[in-house]
Amino acid sequence: MEAGLGPRTITARALLVPLLLMRRRTPPPPSPLPQREGVDPVRVRLPPGGAWATVRDHLVERLAAGPGVIDGMLDAGRVVDAEGRPVRRDRVYVPGMFVWFHRELPDEERVPFALDVVYRDEHIVVADKPHFLATTPRGSHVAETALARLRRELGVPSLGAAHRLDRLTAGLVLFTVRPGERGAYQTLFRDGRVTKEYEAVAPYDPGLALPCTVRSRIVKERGVMAAREVEGEPNAVSRVELLEHRDGLARYRLTPRTGQTHQLRVHMSALGAPILGDPLYPVVTGPVPAGDFRRPLQLLARSLAFTDPVTGREHRFVSTRVLEAWTSYAEWAA
Repeated sequence: MEAGLGPRTITARALLVPLLLMRRRTPPPPSPLPQREGVDPVRVRLPPGGAWATVRDHLVERLAAGPGVIDGMLDAGRVVDAEGRPVRRDRVYVPGMFVWFHRELPDEERVPFALDVVYRDEHIVVADKPHFLATTPRGSHVAETALARLRRELGVPSLGAAHRLDRLTAGLVLFTVRPGERGAYQTLFRDGRVTKEYEAVAPYDPGLALPCTVRSRIVKERGVMAAREVEGEPNAVSRVELLEHRDGLARYRLTPRTGQTHQLRVHMSALGAPILGDPLYPVVTGPVPAGDFRRPLQLLARSLAFTDPVTGREHRFVSTRVLEAWTSYAEWAA
């Protein structure tokens, strides 16, 4: 018996071990379907409870695609179980069962800009993403995303994103090669152990005292395009510095200390210097139409620096992109 530990303490510890083991989620089985155009198949786990007699009944309710659509998928053998066997309409519902299928790929407008790889080793890939290209499949952007493109171009189907960059923002994004290591790199971003610097072009205000640190509470509601600042404990912190200015425009260095959605865009707008090309701040003008690449948001993820959690290497990557408004400032300042 350890010094200072009575029988009651030992019993509590003994009981804690199986409880912790019970909380660990069993990883899902590997997908029986291959990727398509660099996009993973959809995986659905049948939840416990409910009054569904068949897998078909649950899919009709869960996917809200209509009975005809689901029946067509099942009859065509497009929905499969863990062994890759087609799921029939009368397949009995079993809680905890997994099924897979490929979504119908939307007719996407190709983003006509290069996705450059700035670094690659056996653990990570760092890409310099162009404006208008989503990081990962979501909504109407599926195959035409940075992740799907890189999987196809590099021939690495296991590639995963360690973090996300807004579709309208250009710059550096970190991807992981091995699924088992992805969590270690995601933890770097979650714990604020990645130094990120952004660059933006926005109006110049000589009365704005810079450098400054902006602190506020930002909320982003599901289904609402723009985030907003509210009263309360700050959850978003950004440092703003002036790099240079000319003809009414300025180039700013932005260093986020936190990672709230649209944080830098919200903070620059709050300072009275909204980033050029922003369709949401300070006024929502609507989503950028598909195929309209004329005025990209003038925000760039310029650099990433971190200690590699797998290899221990010190990394610092810098984007070579140039913000268009700064090279053709007369047009943007007009």
